[in-house]
Parts: sequence; structure tokens; C-alpha cells
Amino acid sequence: MKISVLDQAPVSEGASSAQALRNVLELAQLADRLGFHRYWVAEHHGSPSLACASPEVLIGPIAATTRRLRVGSGGVMLPHYSPLKVAESFGMLAGLYPGRIDLGLGRAPGSDSLTASALQRDRRQRPADDFFEQLNELLAYQLDCVPAEHPFARLAELPGRPETPQTWLLGSSSQSGIWAAELGLPYMFADFIHAAGAAVCDAYHRDFIASPEMGQAHSGVALQVICADTDAQARELASSYAMRLWHMHSGRRLDKVPSVQTALRFFEQQQMTIDALPPGRRAIIGSPATVRQQIEAVARSYRASEVMVVSIIHDHAARMRSYELLAEVFGLK
Repeated sequence: MKISVLDQAPVSEGASSAQALRNVLELAQLADRLGFHRYWVAEHHGSPSLACASPEVLIGPIAATTRRLRVGSGGVMLPHYSPLKVAESFGMLAGLYPGRIDLGLGRAPGSDSLTASALQRDRRQRPADDFFEQLNELLAYQLDCVPAEHPFARLAELPGRPETPQTWLLGSSSQSGIWAAELGLPYMFADFIHAAGAAVCDAYHRDFIASPEMGQAHSGVALQVICADTDAQARELASSYAMRLWHMHSGRRLDKVPSVQTALRFFEQQQMTIDALPPGRRAIIGSPATVRQQIEAVARSYRASEVMVVSIIHDHAARMRSYELLAEVFGLK
């Protein structure tokens, strides 16, 4: 089973967004040395607690400062963009870093409705829900199979040829799995957003249709994992993540990922246990032995051959240590 990293570029209480971006590069270099398989960066807008609004801007520097990792987006929120522009951007990255670039695509806004509106060029009306059409157009560019009669046919000669990125479909609902199976794409389910994707992945494997890119189904699961030397230490570190989730669940916004001390005060005031999470959320928290057992159990339930680990931890050194412990317990390298 491959172990990979999803980095949301968390901005910690007491730190700046610029520092959070530098932390991404430092963690990516560590992940490269430790033997992780992929390193994906997420897309979020209008969120002061998450620093990456443009994955393709970070992918280049990450790939330039690492040697082995596949690097990609987890993901590009395609409804905001022109399929041609996305295809061109990732074609350039693939040309610069052959065999190492992934294009993970999502259809969620990565923001609230106001921010989604601000991202649109035409704000007079809500954009059409045409994700499937966008996706097919983008794939036609990448596979160089735009029909000759298509008005954009001559645009399919993308920069970076003959290199192309590996395209993934990402999701936290059943529809994304249906499309991934129909189009023969690898699929990553965001369990850390919606911890109920095993049936979706079963259907994906059952209904998968081979494509020029993928001869057989390939699925992964993205999990929130917080690892420390002991279960007690991990549980304390996870209080920051839990406090952030509870604020999101109640419609409030935290500008930064809270410190452990801030989070412990919050749970004491709310008379809640520090490891309580909102309904539908899951996090794997504990010592290396504890998290390995739980990660493997969830991966089996998803029929996943790859696990992508996202870790929201206030202290950057503790977040780095969490990935070091995972690399050790899974015997990476």
C-alpha cells in the first residue's frame, strides 16, 4: 500500500500565511527523503487558516526542490476555470518534471458561495453546473483526441508535449465515483471530509471501464491522521484540529489553526472531551502502532491501494514528526 501526503497549507495561530507556504516546501522535502509516494496540495479560497489558493503555483517549487515524489493537486476545483487553461498549466508542469505531475480534479467550490461568486468572471448569474462537460473537454485536450469538427480542435497541441500529467478525480460523494468509473480515471475519496465512502469505492471498482490512461481501477482514500510518540500526546495535538472542525460545524470561522492551549481551553469551556468530532467526521489519532492498525482497516474497507494523509496540527515541528513516525511504522523508503 502506497502512503502519500495531502497538504492543505494550514496557517497556525501566531504564524503568517507566508510562513505556512514555506512550511509546505519544508514538509515536502522531508516527505521526499522519507519515501512517501505523492505530495498533493489543496485549493481553498477566502480561508485565512489555509494558505494555498492556487495548487499549480506551489507544485512547481515543490517539484523543483524534491527528487522522487509525484507532485500534484488535491485538487484543482475545475468549475472555477477554463478546461483549456488547466490543461495548459499542467501540461507545462508535466513537461518540466516528466513522470512526476498529477492533476487531481474536484467539483466542490473550495470556498463559501460569496467567494465562489468572486472567483467567477461573469457575476451576473450563477455558473452552469457543467462539470462533466468541463471534465470531458479537459481530458480531450490531454489525450489529444479533440474531434476534428470541434471548434477548439486546433488548441489540443498543449505545451509540455509529449509529457502529460496523470489525471485523478477526487470526491466525497457518490457522483464523483460514478464519473471516475465511467471515464476510466483513478479515484481518491476524501474520507476526512465525509467518512462514509466505502460503498462509493465498491461501486467504482464494480463499474470501472478501462481507458487509455488506466487499464484497471485504482482507488485511494484521504484520511486525517495525527501521530505522536504516544496515544496521549497525539490526542492532545488533535485538539487543535477538533476545535477547528467544531467552529466550521457551527458556522463560525477560525482565522488560524488554534494552538493546543487555545483548544484545551475551548473544550473545557464547552464541557466537551478534546477528541470529540462533529457528526460525519473521522480522524485517526494515536501512536504509530495505533494509527497503522486503523489506517490499514479503513484502507481495506475502501479497497484502497493508496492512502493519502492530511494532518492539521498547530505546531509545524509536531506535524513533521507525525509524518516521520508514519514513514517509520509503514517501513517507507
